[in-house]
Amino acid sequence: MAFTLFGQSASAQQRFHKQMPAGNYSGICPLGDDLYALVDDKAPSDGFHLMRILIDADSQRITSIDYQGYRSSGLPNRDMEGICYRPSTRTIFISGEADNEVFEYTLDGQRTGQRLQMPADLNRAEGNYGLEALTYDPARHLFFTATEHPLRGETYTRLLAFNDDLTLSRQYRYQPDAPISPKYTIYGISALCALGDGRLLVMERHVRIPRLKLGATTVTRIYQVRPAEEEQLQKSLLLEFKTRLTLTGRKFANFEGLCQVSPSLLLLVADSQERYKGVLRDWFRLEQLPE
Repeated sequence: MAFTLFGQSASAQQRFHKQMPAGNYSGICPLGDDLYALVDDKAPSDGFHLMRILIDADSQRITSIDYQGYRSSGLPNRDMEGICYRPSTRTIFISGEADNEVFEYTLDGQRTGQRLQMPADLNRAEGNYGLEALTYDPARHLFFTATEHPLRGETYTRLLAFNDDLTLSRQYRYQPDAPISPKYTIYGISALCALGDGRLLVMERHVRIPRLKLGATTVTRIYQVRPAEEEQLQKSLLLEFKTRLTLTGRKFANFEGLCQVSPSLLLLVADSQERYKGVLRDWFRLEQLPE
């Protein structure tokens, strides 16, 4: 069983390489009835994967995955990073890091023509550090999204809230952690997850990859914030865990996707760079929310 102790995780990772294609899985959201949509930031076209994922609540393990194909919009890949589902319209929203846009899609992968109305100055996102994370809170009827890094000229990351009519509601300031190492490090916000009770989870990942690759390390931290009236968000650490690449261990995992599967359980998915050189793997991980 997964458990946490003083913010430290002890969950097992699982992979299902015979049941699903190699990918660059960067976001995941539940659609109901054990069906999940996942985005792949290097997929051949704009769209999302569908998978039926069965989870045993008692053992807190995935028991099976049934891959159900890719739903393409027929448009070019735009570095899709975040994904969420709005039950009231039965539509999916996907954030793109290449264009810093969030578009709406039908369940067969076609765009509806609707998008979140982004502030004009979001074009100050630098390089590959634009819109990374996306979630929807059906209880408050709000979308939340954030860039991976602060915008050019700012020292904080913006967390943006949007109404059901897709207009901007609020902008918040979120202070990300400093990178774990000054060299060879990828870091920033990789996912958001609305819990439906006023809390919002922010996942920060730090990836250190030495030149020779051996000893590569990831540190994943999941924080809790409560977006309300205060512009500056106060974060508190809920979970933290590390993975590492060694001569005998290959559980190194760059976790980019996060969603809630039950009131007490989270599901994470890693980006394996299409199982890079047979070393990296498409890991899933279940984490229990601390009480």
